[in-house]
Amino acid sequence: MNVRLLAKASIIALAAGAALPQAANAQGAASVLRDEIFVTATKKADAENVQDVPLAVTAYGDKTLDALKVRDLESLATSMPNVALDDVRTTAGTANFSIRGLGVNSSIPSIDPTVGVFNDGVYLGVNAGVVFDVFDLESIEVLRGPQGILFGRNVTGGAVLMNSKRPSFDGFEVSFKSAVESGFRGTGNNYYLMGAVNMPISDTFAMRVSAYYNDDRGWFENRHPVNGRENFGKSDTFMIRPSFYWAPVDGFDMLVRYEHGESKGDGPASQNHTNGLGQANPYANFSRDSFDLSIDETGFFDATWDQVTVENHLDVAFGDGTITNIFGWREYDVDGSSDIDATPLPLFHAPFTTDQNQISNEIRYNGRFFDAADLTLGFYYFTQDLAYNERRDIAFGTRRFFGGGVQDQRTWAVFGQIDLDLSSAFTLNLGARYTNEKKDVVISNLVLNSNSFFPTPDCDVRVSGDCIEDFVDGDTWKNFTPKVGFEWAATDFMNVYGHWTQGVRSGGYNFRNTAFASLPVIPPGVANPAYNPLFAPGPFDEETVNAFEVGFKAQPGDGAARINASIYYNDINNMQRELNLSDPVAGVVQVITNTADAHIFGIEIEGQYAVGDNLVLMGSLGHANGDYDSLLFDIGFPSVSPGVVDAADLQLKIPRLSPWTWATGFVHTLPLGGDTTFDTRFNYSHRDASYYTDNNLGVFNAVDILDASLALNLGETATVSFYGKNLLNEVNFGNDTQLPISLGGGTFSPLMKGRVIGLELSLTM
Repeated sequence: MNVRLLAKASIIALAAGAALPQAANAQGAASVLRDEIFVTATKKADAENVQDVPLAVTAYGDKTLDALKVRDLESLATSMPNVALDDVRTTAGTANFSIRGLGVNSSIPSIDPTVGVFNDGVYLGVNAGVVFDVFDLESIEVLRGPQGILFGRNVTGGAVLMNSKRPSFDGFEVSFKSAVESGFRGTGNNYYLMGAVNMPISDTFAMRVSAYYNDDRGWFENRHPVNGRENFGKSDTFMIRPSFYWAPVDGFDMLVRYEHGESKGDGPASQNHTNGLGQANPYANFSRDSFDLSIDETGFFDATWDQVTVENHLDVAFGDGTITNIFGWREYDVDGSSDIDATPLPLFHAPFTTDQNQISNEIRYNGRFFDAADLTLGFYYFTQDLAYNERRDIAFGTRRFFGGGVQDQRTWAVFGQIDLDLSSAFTLNLGARYTNEKKDVVISNLVLNSNSFFPTPDCDVRVSGDCIEDFVDGDTWKNFTPKVGFEWAATDFMNVYGHWTQGVRSGGYNFRNTAFASLPVIPPGVANPAYNPLFAPGPFDEETVNAFEVGFKAQPGDGAARINASIYYNDINNMQRELNLSDPVAGVVQVITNTADAHIFGIEIEGQYAVGDNLVLMGSLGHANGDYDSLLFDIGFPSVSPGVVDAADLQLKIPRLSPWTWATGFVHTLPLGGDTTFDTRFNYSHRDASYYTDNNLGVFNAVDILDASLALNLGETATVSFYGKNLLNEVNFGNDTQLPISLGGGTFSPLMKGRVIGLELSLTM
């Protein structure tokens, strides 16, 4: 399929109705920010005002997302307190999200996240394919803290909810958006085309078709003397999403969405800089505060996905309630290759494939009884087939490793929550969830399948018996997670809330098993003297979080101001970590295990204040602090007391925990007469440095992000925007993997983009 031609044809077709203008009232960005935002975070039958929800939630409506020029979830990476929505960048689109210091550092698809992502109510079963571009959204909701009662496993840090725009009976409408961006570095531009058409077909049936195309000509420059080129980091992305809404009778409706997506491009912009042990690679060593790189392997990624969601609502007389059913199916496939050594020599290249297929269904009931009790009851089912295949070409291909794994997963759960009004001002929240999860795996150790120690031919783990299948296992985990909380309307403009709840991150297995020490027997059937069961690919146990939180939400000054604040404490048991360690043979060894018990506490404040009708001031502050309470594994290897778990290890800092995050900004709307307004937006955010690896050798830079935009609004019909992102040109990475001295040392640190300037035209007819 020619992605460019298909994308352009689809979007031009969607924009074909642009000759039908409609009158619109002017609404500048300042006015939009004062609008109420309704969220689905509590899974009630009807969306609720975010200020009334007893949770720490940051929500963005569609107009706010447009004003912020949100192209993917990473666009919001530093805009919220104690939140980091980053792409790991080993391969494009892989989420490396962290909230309140709970995050993962992994591109291994069998490793479950701490921050779950839900697309139109459907949980995405793997981190891969999460940070690709988003478009035509109604809202994004970011829930901080464990959400295990209503959203299940793998949301111990929080949850991100993406809600697509739905078909409407409000009339025929066409919207179109085009943008061009540049880093002004002598490299390629970045082009966007987006379009949507809403069509009421009858009084009971409506449809909406949205399409998106992005042609990124590459922001980086590869300095490799032979294979190097400007315009490195190219990608093409195309998505199309038809949706259908049917409401044949009062009290019943059905919403069907289908999405097809394709994205392909260069591999990671791999930088090598001095590592945490002070080792500088002699073949490539750049400043970690620069965008310089020199790699011989361009690499690539090629991803396709298809997904279907079906959402039904049925009103019932019992409790004047509603039954909601959400069915989801998704298939995601990606293959690619990355230059892991990040040098001009072929020292460590890694081709890979990931194939994922998931089906889920959630049915729940919402009702109200005795005008005092809101009841939510539900049943959830999820099944997933997953296959991961990896090859490693080490030292000019003289050492070659193959491996990976396949996994069958089945999860089911029952859950319930009741919000009991004890008075007109005080509500008691009680909830619980029981979950049963089973995983069966077949894993092939990469060292065992090699041309080095144990010569084997090229193999593919997706073909049964093709590789040496040294690890076959299965396990089941069962747990009960409760919640007790309260809501108190302290004044007519302030609500206070608090709760204790538990969250669970799934146990599981490590597909990227590269540890020689994980093999109890080595060919030809000899006991391995280096065997250590702690290095086995699993099963590792669940991670459990006991979370305590107290907060308030206030709107003083007749709603001119909004201020939300929370204090939280997370007690983490069996902390599940990926120990990312350099290895002289395999390049990098990743051991997944339960390493520690720890605690994290902090504060969060978000607020905005409307100065008159046309100026809104905004700000946020987050603080997180945490320590290990006890250690189950030597997390300090190799720099801190190697092979020993002692007090020195306890002094290490928890990865992904940035002590301070804060942001400040404003939006001003200048009326120019009639429906015409002019918006000025400014936002400055800061995130402290944090550690990438548990041994504190890998580091994420501190970043200060300045975003700004100017927009001319011709009513609600047309907007022309000039904007800048990361105007300070801050450097940061998706990860900071430490490389062994056998490959020259240094790091594999895939770069994020720096400064971007853009021009956008939006039309709504």
